[in-house]
Amino acid sequence: MILIPVVLALLLLLLGFEMFLVLAVPSLAIKEIYFPALNDVALIQKVVGGVNHTTLLAIPFFIFAAQLMGAGQIAKRLTDFIQALVGHTRGGMGHTTIGASMMFGSVSGSAPATVAAMGKMVYPRLLKTGFSEKFSLGLIVSSAETALLIPPSITLIIYGWMTGTSIAQLFAGGLAIGVCLGLAFAALVMLEARRSTIHTVAKTTLKERWQAFLRAGWALGMPLIILGGIYSGFVTPTEAAVCSVVYAIFVELCIYRQLTLKDLFDLTEKSALQTTVIFILLAFGGMISYFVTLAQVPSMIIGFLDYIDAGMILFLLVINICFLIAGMFIDPNSALLILIPPLYPVAMSLGVDPVHFGMIVTLNISLGMITPPFGLDIFVASSTLNKPVTTIVSGVWPFVIANILVLLLITYVPQISLFIPRLIFG
Repeated sequence: MILIPVVLALLLLLLGFEMFLVLAVPSLAIKEIYFPALNDVALIQKVVGGVNHTTLLAIPFFIFAAQLMGAGQIAKRLTDFIQALVGHTRGGMGHTTIGASMMFGSVSGSAPATVAAMGKMVYPRLLKTGFSEKFSLGLIVSSAETALLIPPSITLIIYGWMTGTSIAQLFAGGLAIGVCLGLAFAALVMLEARRSTIHTVAKTTLKERWQAFLRAGWALGMPLIILGGIYSGFVTPTEAAVCSVVYAIFVELCIYRQLTLKDLFDLTEKSALQTTVIFILLAFGGMISYFVTLAQVPSMIIGFLDYIDAGMILFLLVINICFLIAGMFIDPNSALLILIPPLYPVAMSLGVDPVHFGMIVTLNISLGMITPPFGLDIFVASSTLNKPVTTIVSGVWPFVIANILVLLLITYVPQISLFIPRLIFG
């Protein structure tokens, strides 16, 4: 039963069909072949039910907030502030790139948006301080990964909606993993700075840092609203998303005055288009989950694992490989919609913590987005910076290796993912 829809989905993917068709057509084929008596109304209800959740309201608001930040002054002022803090260190501009990407990710939740917003801003600065073109491009693309882990990750919101896992706990776990990944990339920056002739700048004085802080004061309010509000329990993730949009509009239009009302309308349209794409995928994802349940695919997988006497270690290794390959070919949301329904129940049956499983899945998808041949962020960077894909790929490999090491660490040391959630939520 599984073979026909899988082959059909792969064929559509290779032929270049839109992702919603790759999800929808195999599902409809399953219905016609194996469940012809199934009421069409019930199927439509599953499609509509795929997006009929208040939790998903956070997604369009975070997308809109990211658009506002990237087009206005908030992202630039955050970057300037981080550079004032660490720019004087060896490889300081590299550390600034990592920190700024993490900061932007803490209000956007999107890796492609982070590549687009940060790329043009930091790429000239990296070259000016002596980093090679290849390393600079690899660093920009890889640092954007942290946006899928650092709250408010859209990928974690979708995972939480699909599995019923607390999004606040997922955000707490993602914060720890995002910091670990950032530290791994910072180690690569230090090695590159020692190997190459990287120019250092004079250390900023306390007065200069204070001035940078004042210039970025309103910008720093964005992550404070989101992270502080969620972890304090004052607002839910969805409410934090709404607050971030209202705050960004106020700051950009009334304080920094970088954006006009026309810009606001244009950004609203772009955000609506991005949201529409995601929600169409989520709608058909609900249909996939329904058929996976009807076909008892998780039970089949569990039975196979019992037959070959496979334990949790082997299962997690297989999970890493599956999601890594999926991330190389399709966007992270589609990867979740396809693979989570059959694999999540198996993970739970083996005793894997849902938050820990979410971190493994998300980091795998993040890695797939920077891995050749079809890593999505590679192509976003290529179009944003007008650089050949081959040049970007050649600079990504050290970061892929660092990412794999971090992935293995968090896969088999679950305490890293669970420490902050247990500390905050018990």
